[in-house]
Amino acid sequence: MKIMTALFGPTDAVDRANLLKEAGASGVFTFEGPFDVFTPLVLASSVDGLDLMSNVAIAFPRNPIQLAHQANDLQLLSKGRFVLGLGTQVRAQIEKRYGTEFDRPVERMTEMVGALRAIFATWNDGERLNFRGEYYRHTLMTPTFNPGPNPYGPPPIYLGALGPRLTRATAEVADGLLVMPFGSTRFLHGTTLPAVRDGLARAGRSADEFTVIPEIIVSVASGHDDDHTSTRMLLAFYGSTPAYRPVLDAHGWGDLQPELNAMSKQGRWQEMAALIDDEMLHTIAACGTPAEIAAHIRDRVDGVSDSICLYQPRPIAVEALAEIVDALGGSR
Repeated sequence: MKIMTALFGPTDAVDRANLLKEAGASGVFTFEGPFDVFTPLVLASSVDGLDLMSNVAIAFPRNPIQLAHQANDLQLLSKGRFVLGLGTQVRAQIEKRYGTEFDRPVERMTEMVGALRAIFATWNDGERLNFRGEYYRHTLMTPTFNPGPNPYGPPPIYLGALGPRLTRATAEVADGLLVMPFGSTRFLHGTTLPAVRDGLARAGRSADEFTVIPEIIVSVASGHDDDHTSTRMLLAFYGSTPAYRPVLDAHGWGDLQPELNAMSKQGRWQEMAALIDDEMLHTIAACGTPAEIAAHIRDRVDGVSDSICLYQPRPIAVEALAEIVDALGGSR
């Protein structure tokens, strides 16, 4: 099994990437948090043999040309080991934090992928750039701004998705799906995978043409009274967001979402975490010893994928990661 895990910032990116590789990780990813999503990957590209992925870069505040250049550079630096992972985020973040538009996110993201494909085709195949969409328009590429063919080809494009509409669209137009970390075995098999199969059928694609990578929140026990406080806080944060209610609904917990949402607006984060009981914690996150975490992961992804992303509320010890890799039969 291929196991990717997180880089958290630029200052220790190279050292941590080397440690993660030694522990058996096949790749590293970054997320759009307090630091730029691409900078740590640029630094980690110097670590030979380690796959790199943005997981995810928020698409709508960025222009396709800008994204294409960043992705092309990382594909060059990594010698073909980069995946461009994109996500929509949620309306409040896009409109209030980024100050840009969010309307019709499925259509907007689908068009973003089409624009990127057109740009990559111009650079790699010499096609005339003539992309005219509702949200993006790219019709000029003079030699000064054309990097030319990438010797490793254009990077794959994966999309993060939760809802069935975006999941179906992802299966229609992208190279892979990044299954959001706030999830469960029931939601993956009962909601996500049927939407993937529907999208592939609509596009006339086979499952062999598409990659599904489940992302799973992991929380390693350390012997304290409550090792998982930060994980409960993370689940409470996710659960407060209306977009993630379908996961709670799948288990009969949907009424908790508006309660968490109201508390989040009052800044009651510690109290929110207390509402994440043990059943919810262990359903959504893989918690416990490395062996228990590996068992949870195997149960969730069996027959789905041979690649996973380990999502950590805080960095787990490299020794614990190595034990998880060993328990999952990963490459050391």
